[in-house]
Parts: sequence; C-alpha cells; structure tokens
Amino acid sequence: MIDTHCHVISDDLAGYPRAPLGGKQSEWAESRPVTAGGMAAAMDEAGIAQAVLVQATTAYGYDNSYVVDSAARRPGRFVAVGTFDPLRPDAAAALEAATAGGGLAGVRLFTSGSTVPVQGEWFAAPETYAFWEKAGDLDVTVCLQMRLGPATKQLEEVLERFPGVRVLLDHIGYPDIAASPAGAGAEVARLARHGNLHLKLTHRNLERLQDAGAEAAGFLDPVIESFGAGRIAWGSNCPAAEQSLPELVRLAEEVLAGLPEDARAEIFAGTARRLYPSLGYTG
Repeated sequence: MIDTHCHVISDDLAGYPRAPLGGKQSEWAESRPVTAGGMAAAMDEAGIAQAVLVQATTAYGYDNSYVVDSAARRPGRFVAVGTFDPLRPDAAAALEAATAGGGLAGVRLFTSGSTVPVQGEWFAAPETYAFWEKAGDLDVTVCLQMRLGPATKQLEEVLERFPGVRVLLDHIGYPDIAASPAGAGAEVARLARHGNLHLKLTHRNLERLQDAGAEAAGFLDPVIESFGAGRIAWGSNCPAAEQSLPELVRLAEEVLAGLPEDARAEIFAGTARRLYPSLGYTG
C-alpha cells in the first residue's frame, strides 16, 4: 500500500521555521503535527509500505526543505512533492533544479485552502506556460489542488494545451458527493476524456461516500468506469484528517471493498508508482 497524500511537520522550529502561505497556519498544523519519524511509525502500524510527503503549504509555504530532507533520510520509504509557484519568472529553470538529483518527485500547485482565499485560476494563465512545458519535458507529475466548478474550464484548458503533462487532481477537486453522488460522479466522469488527468481519492471524498451508503455507487461506478482504476490513487491526508492513519486505511478499504481485487491494487499502489516512478517496485 502506498499513501500518495500525507503531510509532515518538523518539531525543529529553528531548522524548519514556519512560513505558511497566506500568513496563517492551518488548525491541524498547530494542533496535531506529525514529524517524518512519527509518520513512518504510523505507516508501520497501518501497513503502508511507502508514502508521498506532500508539502504542508499552510505550514511552510514554498519552502520545501522538510519534505525533501525527510525523503532523503528515508529513501525507498518516502518521496517528496513540493509546493511550487508556476508564475515565477524563472519557473522552468527552477522546476528543473528542484526535481534534479533526487530532489522533488513531483510538484503541487496550491490554489486555495483553509488559510488561503481563492486567488483565481492563475494556474492556467499564459505566464505559467513555460512551467507546464517544462513539466512535460521532465515527465514530472503536477498535483493540482483546486475545486471543480468555475475553475473546471481552466483545468480543461491546461489539460488540452499540455496533453503530455500528468496532472493529479487533489481530493478529486472536492466534488459535492453529499448533495448528489450520481451528479458528482457524472461531473467527474466527464473529465476522463483527458487522458493525462488522474484522480487522488482521499478521506475528503471517502467520508462522503461512506455517508452515502448504497448511493455511493452512483459516484464510484461512473468514475471508475470512465477513468479506470489505473488513473486513480489513494491518499490518506494524514494528519489534516482527524482520524489516525490506521483508521484512514480502514475507511478506504471499507468504501472500496466492493471493487475487484485488481482495481483495489491499482488504487492503493499501482497508480502511485506510475505517477511517481522514483517509488520503484518493492516486489
């Protein structure tokens, strides 16, 4: 099992000072931070072999030092995905430098969050084109944190303009499963025509699916049929999620229990290895 979305925060405030994007830390970063060592121990308890350390943007902003250092200290266990600014004038060169020599395995564009107001769909602005072109050249997966809705148009523009870039949609773009599992499923399934788009299935989706009970199939069936399990990856969102890592694993396993074994294998590990080849194969 591979967790494609967990966050780590150092207890060394001098070595890794906090600099949250937007100026305010998220509640979970203050109340229940988990160090890289703590995450490794939780993974052992939960039966998770490897994890993608996604930059805690609401703790460190664009300073990816801790996830990079943590991955370097535990090669084979962790890879790092860092928050990146595609609008910076030197974005292409900076991306190449950040992903070279075993640095970042991928990057994340953070468009909004608990401490950051919606800033518009700047990730599709012409000023970002050099970044997207370089991401394609380098074969770097770009994790996009955004909400479907008004921004869907810009998402599709990027996917069409840069079909060679693997885009991984955080939390599946927060579809409104609670309002209508079938409606949310249809909204997401329509995006499957973009072959470079992948979905990250996290507790933010799984909790709503668990609440939906039998109606969860109205979301899962069209999404998995259209995308295929090979374009869907599971991520815990620990410790932003309030549950422990073993509890988050059980949540995912319970919601996905009805899927064929090969589909679960893809969602829990296979897709992650294709998105982040540096994870390698563990046998």
